Amino acid sequence: MPLSRALSKLGICSRSEGEQAVREGRVRVNGRRVTDGTRRVVPENDVITIDGASAVAQLRRYLMLNKPRGQVTTRSDPQGRPTVYDSLTDPTLPFLGPVGRLDQASEGLLLFTNDTQWANTITDPSSHVAKTYHVQVDCVPEGAMLSALRAGVQATDGEHLAAARVDVLRTGERNAWLSIALDEGKNRQIRRMLEALDVSVLRLVRVAIGNLQLGELAKGAWRDLQSAEIEALRTPTGPRRRR
Repeated sequence: MPLSRALSKLGICSRSEGEQAVREGRVRVNGRRVTDGTRRVVPENDVITIDGASAVAQLRRYLMLNKPRGQVTTRSDPQGRPTVYDSLTDPTLPFLGPVGRLDQASEGLLLFTNDTQWANTITDPSSHVAKTYHVQVDCVPEGAMLSALRAGVQATDGEHLAAARVDVLRTGERNAWLSIALDEGKNRQIRRMLEALDVSVLRLVRVAIGNLQLGELAKGAWRDLQSAEIEALRTPTGPRRRR
């Protein structure tokens, strides 16, 4: 496999960070400096070092974070905005990458791991991993609006977007909370769907991925996943669409 991918598969860094490390001449293969990230290696046979340290497979870690609103899902931000890694300050943590993303204004359940195969299972659209959100909107929804969300709407860019499941949690005089489940991970999907219906999102909180619930985890706090939770997400079952 390409050298940059091997570094990612070993849990050393992200693929893009691996590519940068190779370009900077910080990686050696069998004692020789390599500056081409596409150089193919066999991690089981080749001796790979980065910054002089052996690039051995890292212990797999899987954790969940209750992402606060206002953080961006990236390791570093050119604009200097807070990132999700501001919540992961434990120096004993290995390199961990986010499994999917939440935009800056969204909050709730976000997974991290250095197991790229496990992460790909969750983010692969063909896996249909259900992701459930509680969404506060600036109106009291009527039946036609709910039906449109379930059947699908055309976003302003022309893409067809649909929810797997939509339920009303509670309503007030001027706004309401909806539970919306998605089984496809399109960018800003819920916001774009509601925008197409001229509805504004006041808050958006991801509360579950598959059967894994956010629960009572405090804002900005994280915890390691239990073995049963890891395995349940390894063999997911998506929600049945309800029209």
